[in-house]
Amino acid sequence: MRVVIAEDSVLLREGLTRLLTDLGHDVVAGVGDADALVKTVGELADGGELPDVVVADVRMPPTHTDEGVRAAVRLRRDHPGLGVLVLSQYVEEQYATELLAGNTRGVGYLLKDRVAEVREFVDAVVRVARGGTALDPEVVAQLLGRSRKQDVVAALTPREREVLGLMAEGRTNSAIARALVVSDGAVEKHVSNIFLKLGLSPSDADHRRVLAVLTYLRS
Repeated sequence: MRVVIAEDSVLLREGLTRLLTDLGHDVVAGVGDADALVKTVGELADGGELPDVVVADVRMPPTHTDEGVRAAVRLRRDHPGLGVLVLSQYVEEQYATELLAGNTRGVGYLLKDRVAEVREFVDAVVRVARGGTALDPEVVAQLLGRSRKQDVVAALTPREREVLGLMAEGRTNSAIARALVVSDGAVEKHVSNIFLKLGLSPSDADHRRVLAVLTYLRS
């Protein structure tokens, strides 16, 4: 896996680089601001070496507001095959929603505290690089909580909302079954009901999981 890291904290940037490198991944570049991120990825793409995933801080110089997430949105637009995982100190709903808009593949939003859980963090980076999603449980909780009263999800049962929340974190059916202490078959039934109630037909194939999550978050 080829990774570009964008983080203005040198300590964290070097820590992430060491972590991923020690696990056999190739950190092809590390930058400290959003402009450098966009430039670096562009140069790599021009040379036919587009990375698999970018890991970027939401807030970066010079204003430390939204430079990082805006760079991430731009990169997703300019390079549809690029996975983007953003890190944030706190849950910022506006930025999370903006990042999730548009292309539904290869996107993640994690709180920085999640980096300390090494296995989960690396699994999230790999999942995003492969075109999946990785949303922090706290992000999911806030966004789903905001949308529970909306008509589009009114038909979902509490258990189905719980399953959908775990889906949003990027968990497989088997992982959801273990978390809820139920059978795989029970989870499959809940997932099928969610797809049906959200109007996602079988023709949507594997993308239905992501579309279900985004339908819920945007409602």
